[in-house]
Amino acid sequence: MLKVGFIGAGTVGSALAILLSRRGYQVTGVSSRSRTSAERLAGEIPGCRIMSSQEVADASDLVFITTPDDTIGIVASQVRWRRGQSAVHCSGADSTDILEPARQAGAAVGGFHPLQTFAGVKQAVENIPGSTFAIEAEEPLLADLKDMAGALDGNWIKLRASDKVAYHAAAVFACNYLVTLVKMSTDLWQTFSVPTDQATLALLPLIRGTLHNIETIGIPNCLTGPIARGDTGTVNKHLKALREKAPALLSTYRELGRQTVPIALARGRINEKQARELKAILS
Repeated sequence: MLKVGFIGAGTVGSALAILLSRRGYQVTGVSSRSRTSAERLAGEIPGCRIMSSQEVADASDLVFITTPDDTIGIVASQVRWRRGQSAVHCSGADSTDILEPARQAGAAVGGFHPLQTFAGVKQAVENIPGSTFAIEAEEPLLADLKDMAGALDGNWIKLRASDKVAYHAAAVFACNYLVTLVKMSTDLWQTFSVPTDQATLALLPLIRGTLHNIETIGIPNCLTGPIARGDTGTVNKHLKALREKAPALLSTYRELGRQTVPIALARGRINEKQARELKAILS
């Protein structure tokens, strides 16, 4: 089994280290700018020691650089790499180009990004198993990272360097902007005097039902609502209410509506004439 080390003991690095150790990987050491974070992580993993970055590299076959994205390249340039070992980062947006110093020294380089949300170490440990991992690497490192994804009960996709930013932007739409949409919804509930915490609790079953439909029925068949029905009257009422009560949300509603029309059309419940009418209302 590969000896794995971690430079960086933040949320992603800590969660991966803990999970890989539980799945049989030997996590040899951890280095972190924060002594407290390093001690916390080392205390979770049998046989894991606190080391310097160079000591982690010297003791490991595969080194994860799980520092903040803007310091990954700096770390890669400061470590003395050896031929035959691997340097891997977990950035969603950056390619392996930022690991060029390791590549030049003869190490294999790769990217291994769990497509998951990381609110905290505990939540990440719970959420990562079963996730999809975006991998950028060549053989034989590619096979090692595929094996890791499998050990974490996950799926994997192989990306090129040119794919990374679009891949990460897609994740932002699905995850970060979902939070924004829920916040916008709860703000609208406040216009009829329902506080945010109560609104959130009321909306969560709807959100879970939507996710369940996406998973079981798929897009476009899971789409519901007035645009899916071609209900121009309701859409007009929404626009009027937003102008009066929450004008800051109006442009977002219009844009999301325009993006939804083609989905409704693909589902087959509206025709081209209805689609044009909806687009005209939302323009």
